[in-house]
Amino acid sequence: MARPGSGVLVGGAGGYGGQGVARVVVWEWLNEHGRWRPYGAATCHHIENVLKEDPRGTVLLGQVEPQLVPYVIDLQSMHQFRQDTGTMRPVQRNFYEPSSAPGKGVVWEWESDSGAWTPYDMELSVSIQHAYEKQHPWLDLTSLGFPYLLDFTAMQQTNRQSQRRRRLRRRMDLAYPLLAGAIPKSQSWPVGAGAKGGAGGGPCSCTQCILVNSTRAASNAILASQRRGAGKGAAAGTVRQSNTFGGTTATTWSAGTTVAVGNLSNNMSGAGGRGGGGKGESLGAAGAGFGCSQAHAHTHTHTQSHTHTHALTINGQNNLNRPGTQRIAVTTNRGAIPPGVPALPVKNLTGSGPVHPALAGMTGILMCAAGLPVCLTRAPKPILHPPPINKSDLKPVPGVNGIRRKTKKKHLRRGKNPEDVVRRYTEKIKAAPDEDCTICMERLVTSSGYEGLLSHKGIKPELVGKLGKCGHLYHLLCLVAMYNNGNKDGSLQCPTCKAIYGEKTGTQPPGKMEYHVIPHSLPGYTEVKTIRIVYDIPAGIQTLEHPNPGKKFSARGFPRHCYLPDNDKGRKVLKLLIMAWDRRLIFAIGTSSTTGEVDTVVWNEIHHKTEFGSNLTGHGYPDLKYLDNVQAELSAQGVSDDNLKE
Repeated sequence: MARPGSGVLVGGAGGYGGQGVARVVVWEWLNEHGRWRPYGAATCHHIENVLKEDPRGTVLLGQVEPQLVPYVIDLQSMHQFRQDTGTMRPVQRNFYEPSSAPGKGVVWEWESDSGAWTPYDMELSVSIQHAYEKQHPWLDLTSLGFPYLLDFTAMQQTNRQSQRRRRLRRRMDLAYPLLAGAIPKSQSWPVGAGAKGGAGGGPCSCTQCILVNSTRAASNAILASQRRGAGKGAAAGTVRQSNTFGGTTATTWSAGTTVAVGNLSNNMSGAGGRGGGGKGESLGAAGAGFGCSQAHAHTHTHTQSHTHTHALTINGQNNLNRPGTQRIAVTTNRGAIPPGVPALPVKNLTGSGPVHPALAGMTGILMCAAGLPVCLTRAPKPILHPPPINKSDLKPVPGVNGIRRKTKKKHLRRGKNPEDVVRRYTEKIKAAPDEDCTICMERLVTSSGYEGLLSHKGIKPELVGKLGKCGHLYHLLCLVAMYNNGNKDGSLQCPTCKAIYGEKTGTQPPGKMEYHVIPHSLPGYTEVKTIRIVYDIPAGIQTLEHPNPGKKFSARGFPRHCYLPDNDKGRKVLKLLIMAWDRRLIFAIGTSSTTGEVDTVVWNEIHHKTEFGSNLTGHGYPDLKYLDNVQAELSAQGVSDDNLKE
């Protein structure tokens, strides 16, 4: 059906209106491409319910959506944590008009190559729904940074650059939660204990609080005088002002921002703003928390066993209460710090970092009060993925056949007779030495400890054999018992020196391994491109070779992306990893060391680099020893250069 009227060019999402009216709440997480992606309506209702009960609590997303079981939101730090991989992403609480798409339960989606439907970012959905309700025949998203033209008549999305078309659809779902009344005024987040630190909610009398209160007035006076003398040409972009929901003006930072505190006045357009007065002074301002990082709180204990928490924030507004039309463009590059300004890196959520947040905050306040410039920085976040890549840019790895390997059920088992395997790799010893068998811990001159427990034709309990390569001695019956407790794949591994006899295979469940070259470089290997490996294993049912046959196993965090430099050594490691994959040695089913989850797919002692552009977690680059170390790990699994030559 043709839609009347003319098309429209989007100028921005109208997601936020005035104060004192109802708002629709949408929770969002920041993906690796810098886009805020909305959670589903049911998940947002769940988060809001937890928030009402405990503003500093933890939200288990799997309680609402089973596919989100690995994910947890920490409301205090406003981060989403993935338990199986350790990945952390910022989250935010956004607000829209009740008459907008989320308020009506309208979801706009586009169809991916796999046929799955993917929702648009919420601000785009609001704009799309607005144009649809106005009966515009088309909508141009170019002004929002997307080269797409939406045709509401054909319900298609067209890429203006490639002219590729995708299907578009509008569906109805649960409406997002509605927050009635005025949105809460700005406050420190997490909520501090100032209201309960002393009698009647008065200020604490500890040494730290007295020191802070004594420097606060001096700090405010310096900042106020600097603001009055600031010129109109002050630098903008690092910090900007926005309205808080209480009607006052506040200066806001986002997580990961570097702030030059000493030059704060140079980054502000004025103290009055639309809120007026001095309420906008967020650092050391009356009624605002002091410190360095909105994601941390410092706790200290008095000698009288009195414990309390200082809220640490440089935000004038609650990080939860950020309207959709007031997204903050901030500078995260350390190059934005003026020359000569000392940097105090604050601990991140995992506790790594040279300076404790409280110490950094106190130092910053004192230096600022003295008129000295200082900046407080948040610990950098890991860069897990490369920039977006077109399929046409993916190239085969030179010297490696194909781009994909699959493990199917018909490849999984190769039964071998235990006696034949033991005889193949050992030779009998007529006169056994008087030493222990390290399997049963009985003397070799006596019978095996498995006598009476295990019997095999042709292998008597007193027979002793020597392994061919390493020469270690064992009871033959003990070797049979060890083989029966293993994968029964026709190979033996010496329990003393770990030498492998035959071709060792694992119990990795069926899946897919892909590998290709991408046009980006790893840190430390800037002269070459990068080999990307993608592992994908679906959940399934355990078989007889697994810990709990017949029981379901989970597969968290797939597909998993890993990286190697595209040089001779990196290609060699790739070939060895392909061989390890074919032998089912990369993964196993067991208990996750990260989450403690049982019956799940875990790494099998062959380390991979899953961090693309940094090495903050230890799983990235630069790491000059990694390629040698992983070859040693592969060799311990029986995968080495000799296998490649064969």
